[in-house]
Parts: sequence; C-alpha cells; structure tokens
Amino acid sequence: MSSPGPESATRNVLVFSHRPEIREAIIVAVGRRPAADLGRVHFLEAGGVAEVLAACDAGEVDLAILDGEAQPTGGMGVARQLKDEIDDCPPVIVTARRRDDRWLATWSRADAVLVHPLDPLTAAETVADVLRRSLTGPLDGRG
Repeated sequence: MSSPGPESATRNVLVFSHRPEIREAIIVAVGRRPAADLGRVHFLEAGGVAEVLAACDAGEVDLAILDGEAQPTGGMGVARQLKDEIDDCPPVIVTARRRDDRWLATWSRADAVLVHPLDPLTAAETVADVLRRSLTGPLDGRG
C-alpha cells in the first residue's frame, strides 16, 4: 500500500502572535484548505516564542507563520532565530504591517512575507507556494 499523496495529507501550520485576534485573522485568511493539491491544514497556535521554538524543534511544524509585530519579540527576529538554530527548520512566512517593511524579511531569512491587511487569496496562494516548495527540497539552499 502506498503512502498518502500530498492532496490527502494534513499540514501542520503554526501561527504565532501574542495577540489572539491576529492569529485568528491569519487563520481565516489562509483557510483550512489553501490549495486542493496540498490537502488540509491543521493550525497550531502559539502566543509565545518558547512555544514556537519547542514545536519547530520537535519537528511538529510543516510551516510557521509569524507575526512581525508580536511583542516582546517580533516574528522577524523569531524567524531568524529558527533559521539559525534549527537544522531542519520548517519554512517560515512573516507578516508585516507596512509594505515598506518587506526588506526585513530578507534579514529574517523568511521564505515569504504577507502584508496586513491580509488578502485571503494572496495568503492562501503564498502558503500553498511555500508548502509546495518545501515538498520538493530545501528552501534556503542548506540541504
């Protein structure tokens, strides 16, 4: 019997923000099935950095979406920490309040960035694209 294909798998997506309403906005924008070929999404919510680090380090996360405006530590700093400290780091998307802050994603080593207010079509497409790339190989070239 073969293993389930990508379209029948469930992807664990961690959403980090200290504000529950921001986590909810991200979850609603992405939706439970961002693309038919990727299967369903199960959201894990984290309100603190320790939760993010523990879940990613344990290999429980297929994708992390981090609020760039989270307090006291923003998602951009957390993204860089994940990329620096976790050997098999999941792909990371950061959210920004201003389009002009997209350059920070380069510094944070995020795989993609979403800008508030979140557009559901763009959010779902971005998540699907990042997940597809993660299924085909390393995103950051580290192997």
